[in-house]
Amino acid sequence: MALRWERPTVDTVFHIDMDWWDEQDRDIRIHMLDMLCDACRDEYIENYGKLEEIDWVDEDTGEVMRVDGLWHSLRTCCSLKPEYISPRTPIVEAVFRTFVANGNRPLTIREIHEKIDRRPPAVLLKILTSGSVYLGIRPVRD
Repeated sequence: MALRWERPTVDTVFHIDMDWWDEQDRDIRIHMLDMLCDACRDEYIENYGKLEEIDWVDEDTGEVMRVDGLWHSLRTCCSLKPEYISPRTPIVEAVFRTFVANGNRPLTIREIHEKIDRRPPAVLLKILTSGSVYLGIRPVRD
C-alpha cells in the first residue's frame, strides 16, 4: 500500500521529528543547552552526566518514568520564564521551544498560534512547510 501525501493545513499536527536530527547528524541536546535559564545551566554544568535521565512522575497518570533531565529542566523551569519565548525570539525557534515546553506532544498550527500568538496560522503554516525542514519541525507521519 502506497503512502498518500496530503498538503498540510492549519489543522495538520506537527512535532519535532527526532529522526530528522539523527538524519542530519545533529544533536538536539546541544541546541537545547542554549535554551536553559541561568539557574538550570549552572545546575546542568555542575551535575553534567548526572542529569542525563531522572525519575519523573506524570501529574495526570501518576506514572513514574525515566526522562531526559535536560528536557525536564526546560519543561518545568525554563519554559515558565518570560524570556523563554520573547518577542525577539525568531518564529521557528519559538515554535521549537513550544514543542520542547509541551514535551513534544503534537500540535496543530492553530494550537501553536494560540500558544505563541505571533503570526496568523496561515503564515505559520507557510513558514513551516516552505520546503526546508527547520529544527526537525514537520508534520506527524501516520
